[in-house]
Amino acid sequence: MPELPEVEALSAFLAEHLVGRQIGRVYAVAVNVLKTYDPPVTALQGCTVSAVGRRGKFLVVTAGDLHLVVHLARAGWLRWQQKLSAEPPRPGKGPLALRVALADPSPDAAGFDLTEAGTQKRLAVYCVADPAEVPGIARLGPDPLAADFTEESLAALLRAEKRQLKGVLRDQSVLAGIGNAYSDEILHAAKLSPFKLAAKLTGTELATLYGAIGATLREAVERSRGLAAGELKAEKKTGLRVHGRAGLPCPVCGDTIREVSFADSALQYCPTCQTGGKVLADRRMSRLLK
Repeated sequence: MPELPEVEALSAFLAEHLVGRQIGRVYAVAVNVLKTYDPPVTALQGCTVSAVGRRGKFLVVTAGDLHLVVHLARAGWLRWQQKLSAEPPRPGKGPLALRVALADPSPDAAGFDLTEAGTQKRLAVYCVADPAEVPGIARLGPDPLAADFTEESLAALLRAEKRQLKGVLRDQSVLAGIGNAYSDEILHAAKLSPFKLAAKLTGTELATLYGAIGATLREAVERSRGLAAGELKAEKKTGLRVHGRAGLPCPVCGDTIREVSFADSALQYCPTCQTGGKVLADRRMSRLLK
């Protein structure tokens, strides 16, 4: 799933290629991706793009008085197209969900496609007058890269949290933009167990976690800066130290990276770096062995 760094890079890439360009046609190939219908997404046709930005994991393209808001979910992606067929795309079983074609295509800019792989269709597209009309954006917590997000801000968010750190970091209503991958990376950098209760952090642990959040996300944004949309997925994988690397050696201490599996996701961690050498119970495997 694209998280804050990838969506930030996508917004920068699109801003470079879209701002000042007029939208020609919008094709909703898979109608189920549209979560709003008034105004219709076709109302963007003829509008000039004035800005592209990010709200948490949401991509926001502003054109005229409207905003095209996109949440790529787990399997969605944006594919920049230098050439598009003159024929409208036909609905079918392929991954194409929505196409935006520019009115004035150039050799390096014809438009973009939103695609989604797999059978679970969660890609979401909104056409709204105000991004705050999107429920997911209205619920967002503070952006961890915002200038006004301080250690005191984090302390206030965690003070009453009775949940484990892993779940808190992934909760978009607590912090906007952090998902499964970067929560693993942040906790590894902070040397904290994913199962530690958020409200039980000491002052030193809180300071370390705050530093790890900023450093991990900023490093990932910098690695992605300037990359084309099609290169971001590969870059994300190469930059991860523990997430998705179960069974491999920890790049810090050399211990084997372990995994805890859940119904629809998994976390990875280093026992030596994060849990004092303790191997956390894999709850899904424990149930299977009963």
